[in-house]
Amino acid sequence: MNLLLRILIVLVLLPELSDAISLEKTASPNFIVILTDDQSYVGTSFLTNPEDSRTKSDYYQTPNMDRLAEMGMRFTNGYSPAPFCCPTRKSITIGQTPAKHEYQKDRVNWPKEFRKQLSIPQMLKKANPDYQTAHFGKWDARYDEVTPEEMGYDFSDGLTGNGTGGGKTGIEWPVALEDPKLIFSLTERAGKFMEKQVDAGNPFYLQVSHYAVHLGITYTQKSLDKYKKLNPSKIHHIPEFAAMTEDLDAGIGILLDKVKELGLLESTYIIFLSDNGGRNSQPIGGKQKEPRNFPLRSGKGSMYEGGIRVPFVVAGPNVKQNSYSHVPVTGMDILPTLADLAGYKEKLPEALDGGSFNNVIHNNGNGEVERNLPYLIFHHAVDRKAQSAIREGNYKLVKTWKENQLELFDLSKDVSEANNLAEKMPKKVKDLDEKLTSFLTRVNAETEQTKKKK
Repeated sequence: MNLLLRILIVLVLLPELSDAISLEKTASPNFIVILTDDQSYVGTSFLTNPEDSRTKSDYYQTPNMDRLAEMGMRFTNGYSPAPFCCPTRKSITIGQTPAKHEYQKDRVNWPKEFRKQLSIPQMLKKANPDYQTAHFGKWDARYDEVTPEEMGYDFSDGLTGNGTGGGKTGIEWPVALEDPKLIFSLTERAGKFMEKQVDAGNPFYLQVSHYAVHLGITYTQKSLDKYKKLNPSKIHHIPEFAAMTEDLDAGIGILLDKVKELGLLESTYIIFLSDNGGRNSQPIGGKQKEPRNFPLRSGKGSMYEGGIRVPFVVAGPNVKQNSYSHVPVTGMDILPTLADLAGYKEKLPEALDGGSFNNVIHNNGNGEVERNLPYLIFHHAVDRKAQSAIREGNYKLVKTWKENQLELFDLSKDVSEANNLAEKMPKKVKDLDEKLTSFLTRVNAETEQTKKKK
C-alpha cells in the first residue's frame, strides 16, 4: 500500500519536477553582442546622447538601431577599447587593454600568453557548462592567428578578416550586391544558431561581428536608390555609405525580430557597440563640409574622442527601456559584466582591466563601474604612432609620445576637445601623466621611449 502511494505521489509530481529541471537548465540568461565596424558615435539616427542634439547622423536612417536603443539603455560615454579593429576585438574577448597584448614590447611572445587568458566563452562555460557559444563575422586576428575555437567558441566562421566581408582590396567598389558586407548571410547563421539552442534548452552567448561599415563600400540597390533621392546633409552626405549603413541596420532588425519570435526578450541581454570610431574621411563623395564625427574630434586611429567614443547600448531583463547613463563604460567591461549576470562563482583574473556595469544597467543608469584602476587607459604603439589617453572622472589626458605632447580636456564641458587645459592645470597634467606612464611601464607596453632603447 505504501509503495502504491509513493508511486502515485511521484506520478502526480513528475510534471512539476520536469518543469523544475528544465527551468534550472535554462535559468542562465542568454547574451548577444552586436559589434559593428568603424561606426561613428554619430553614425545612427538615434541620439547617442539624448541631451545633445548633435549626437546623431543628419542623413543616415537606422530604425532598427533606434528600436534597440529604445529597448534598453544607451551609454553616452561608451568607449571601444581601442581606435582600431583588431585590438578592440581581442580586448572584448579577454577584458584586457591592448597595452597588455597587441602593443607589447615583447610582441613575439605575447600570442601564446593571450591564448592562456580567460575568455568570454570559457568563463561562461565555467559558470554553466550548458552554455553554447558562437562567433559569426569578422574575427580579425591578423597578427597571431588565434582562432575562435582556441578561445573557447563552439561555433564560428574561423579566421576571418576585412577581406572576408569585402575590404579595401579584392573587390571593385562601391558596388551593389545582394548580400553586401555579408550582412544577411551572417544574420541568417546567427538566427539558426539561436533556434538550435532554444530547441535544445541551452543558454547561449552569440557575438555577431559585422564587416559593415568598414571599407569597401557595398550595399543593396534598393537602399542606394532611396538615398539617391534624399538631399545630402552637412556632416553625412554620401548615398553609398548611407545605403551600406541602412543595410547593416536591416540585418540588426532581422536579428531582433528573431529574438522576439523565439520568445527570448525576457531572458536575453543584447549589447551593441562599434569596434572604434568612424573614419575621418571617405575616398568617395567629395569634400566634407563638416567633420564626419562632429561634434567629436578626429576619428578612427586617434585617441581623441572621435576615435574611441562609440554608440553603446545595453538591453535586457529589468533594464529600463529608452533610458541612458553618463557612466563611462568600455568594451573591456563586457566580460566581467557577463560573469556577474551569469552567476560566475570563481574569482576573476586580476589582469582584467574591465569591470561589471551590472549595477548601472539595473539602477536607472546610476552608480559606477568598479575596476582594478579608477580610470580608463587607451594605448597603441608598435606598428602605430605611439599615442595614449587616460580618463579619470571628467578629465582626459592625451599623450603623443614622439613629440612628448600632453593635452588635457574637461569632457563634461568640452566633448569636442577644442580647449587644451594643459597650461592652466599643470598639476592635473602631471598627475594623469604619472598614472598613465606608471601603468604602461608596469604592463610592459611599447612606447616611443622603449622603441629607442632597443
